[in-house]
Amino acid sequence: MRGVLVTGASSGIGRAVAEAFAALGDRVVMHYGSNKPELIEGDGHALVQGDLSDPVAARRIADFAEEALGGVDVLVNNAAIATGPENAHAVPDVSYADWQRSFQETFGVNVFGTANLTYSVARNLIARGAPGHVVNIGSRGAFRGEPDHPAYGASKAALHSLGQSLAVSLAPHGIAVATVAPGFTMTSRVADRVDDALRAQSPFGRVGTAEEVAAAVVYLASSDWASGAVLDLNGASYLH
Repeated sequence: MRGVLVTGASSGIGRAVAEAFAALGDRVVMHYGSNKPELIEGDGHALVQGDLSDPVAARRIADFAEEALGGVDVLVNNAAIATGPENAHAVPDVSYADWQRSFQETFGVNVFGTANLTYSVARNLIARGAPGHVVNIGSRGAFRGEPDHPAYGASKAALHSLGQSLAVSLAPHGIAVATVAPGFTMTSRVADRVDDALRAQSPFGRVGTAEEVAAAVVYLASSDWASGAVLDLNGASYLH
């Protein structure tokens, strides 16, 4: 039985990941930002709220999970400022102030929040002398670009690089770090954006599911030898 901390676990990919680990008998702390979720079924699970862009909150979340679980063995960095019509910021369309705000807010969660939480969990693992796994949720947007959401694409590219750097530096401590890079994934938040053109991006004629991403996360959280990997999971919708 492992202790698992999943960020951004209110719904979508994060919740699917939490449920997948719980189904294996692991205990899960589900982090959320503003939308408090229903706790998944089973014993030993817990909720924790916090703004990951706040370094103090990131450390508090890590310490809460460490105590609640008796040690975090697996960290899944899923929480992110995602893309949507409400936060598009293509250069020709936004002011300089809005451009700056987009990058500050996106990197605050997607990069700095992930980095601070990973640092805190890794230091707790090292202090316990315990092995562990970190799995980041990246994006195909890191490779193909996000013209309407450049801060998002840049943040996910940074996340991929961060994971590979930490894979090397933390391996001597028995901590493996890997990343899943999904394509468009069906969740309740983006269901209204799925149309035939989006499905046609993949030769399979569909978009991905949260459960498919969760299965990949569970695998990466169980394999030291996958450390450093960035696993494309996009139905051949983007190859590089």
